[in-house]
Amino acid sequence: MNNNKTDQASGCILTSAPQDDARTVEGSTPAIHALIVAAGKGSRFGSELPKQYIKLGQRTLLQHSVARLASSPQINDCLIVIAADDELAKQLDYAMPVHFAIGGAERWQSVQAGVQALLAAGGQADDLVMIHDAARPAVPTQDIAAVIAAASKETYGAILASPVTDTLKAEETTSTGENSEAYISHTVSRAGLWQAQTPQVFRLAALQEVLAYVAAHDLAITDEASAFEALSLPIKLVAGSRENIKLTYPEDDNLLAAILAMRADK
Repeated sequence: MNNNKTDQASGCILTSAPQDDARTVEGSTPAIHALIVAAGKGSRFGSELPKQYIKLGQRTLLQHSVARLASSPQINDCLIVIAADDELAKQLDYAMPVHFAIGGAERWQSVQAGVQALLAAGGQADDLVMIHDAARPAVPTQDIAAVIAAASKETYGAILASPVTDTLKAEETTSTGENSEAYISHTVSRAGLWQAQTPQVFRLAALQEVLAYVAAHDLAITDEASAFEALSLPIKLVAGSRENIKLTYPEDDNLLAAILAMRADK
């Protein structure tokens, strides 16, 4: 990608873009910053190539995910958080202007680096930051709008999620010689259970504070909403489409390709 420059204060690699590509929000406040987490290796996918660079059709998963966010006129800018040794991300073309920041070893550390970069670049405390997984390339535009609308009315934020519909079983493990076998322990009630998705949208300064708490207390979290949970801070649930699946295992590839092809035909 051409015309890159490094912002020494924030550690961000800023990608210049024509002025007519700039995005504005009607009413101007709060600004909405997209932050795509793409620093992981995707070990469960079983590929040497990080899964954000797996191709679905002619584009990588990362390019598809940026394109989904670009479909929202509410998003002001897009920051992609990548691994320190990642050179591929900066060579790709995207559906909207993007900046880059360097992530950490854990997901929350990558988000924390992105938040610090946004604040260093002029982000305001009450701005909204929309965190999205690079491996979720099929989030519907209406879901993006819904979670933004919900977060805009909340003190801390909102996330997309879907109510659990499958019967859930807890396991007990039985050892037989050198092998361990899983058996059913009991059925877990699915009442009130939701599967978290992304985007997850939060107030920028509030997210900075809860991630600092996670770091100070060495907490293990798997999404950003968990950081708010640790401090008993309310985050709104917004029902999202079941099409918004995450590429986790190789068999997810065909399903996502079918969803994207269906969208292209509409």
